[in-house]
Amino acid sequence: MKTASSSTASPRSKSAGAYADLRAKAQWVRKTVLEMAVKAHSGHISTAYSQTELLVALYYGGLLRFDAHNPKWAGRDRFILSKGQGGIGLYPILADLGFFPLSELENFAGVGNILGVHAEWNIPGIEVITGSLGHGLPIATGMAEAALLNHEEHLVVCFLGDAELFEGSNWEAAIYAGHRGYRNLVCIVDRNGQGVLGPTDPADRRLASDNPQLNPVDKKFKAFGFETRVIDGHSYADILSALKDMRSPKRKKPLMIVANTKKGKGASLMEGQRLWHYRVPDGTDLELTRQDVAQG
Repeated sequence: MKTASSSTASPRSKSAGAYADLRAKAQWVRKTVLEMAVKAHSGHISTAYSQTELLVALYYGGLLRFDAHNPKWAGRDRFILSKGQGGIGLYPILADLGFFPLSELENFAGVGNILGVHAEWNIPGIEVITGSLGHGLPIATGMAEAALLNHEEHLVVCFLGDAELFEGSNWEAAIYAGHRGYRNLVCIVDRNGQGVLGPTDPADRRLASDNPQLNPVDKKFKAFGFETRVIDGHSYADILSALKDMRSPKRKKPLMIVANTKKGKGASLMEGQRLWHYRVPDGTDLELTRQDVAQG
């Protein structure tokens, strides 16, 4: 598979040119995800599409510290992909940056390939196995505590799906992290409003199945001791602005970014449609999705 144009990991300005570069990366990620899933007949495309701009900003926008040629570098930030089903959207980025060969993408979810449907610890650039939801934040909280006890300066960044906030383990971890004031813990919720069982917080509560109400997510985490910010998760201006001070020594609390996104963003068939949580397009659906992605 072809890589996107080369990019450095230096901090980005707010110029239109810098955003155009990031948008090109996002378009390449979406195109690559689609072809990986089609070839494997597997993968969570719509999940990957809601998180694309957030991951592109983190890895290409100069926010995360990492060494692709030394994935276990002690000074790296620990990125926890708690919504492990989004692995297909992270693999192209890791391959493009050099964590592993781009050729691995060709056999996604195939026999003998390191890249499974859910992210696993043996993949260079992946810290822990995830996919059973609700474990990322507890793990990240423990890692943040260990880092502070060991006087280490790296951040622990935990990326969650909104539907996994139905898991009580998240709230147990949150109340502890807030109480302890873990300033080195940064959380991002991909608030795409969808889970496998249905919409989260629909206007019509009859569509919520058995799901409890999550809103107001930001105020709940604030009550637990977090600093919270609500952004448009597809806007690079919003993402970079919300995270630009995440390393500031002035911060005294864990940070929670509630990123409002659209599941299936960029594919008209999939946007906001629960049907596409597992489904891979073919025939005319595939051609339409390819056209949508090509148009950016």
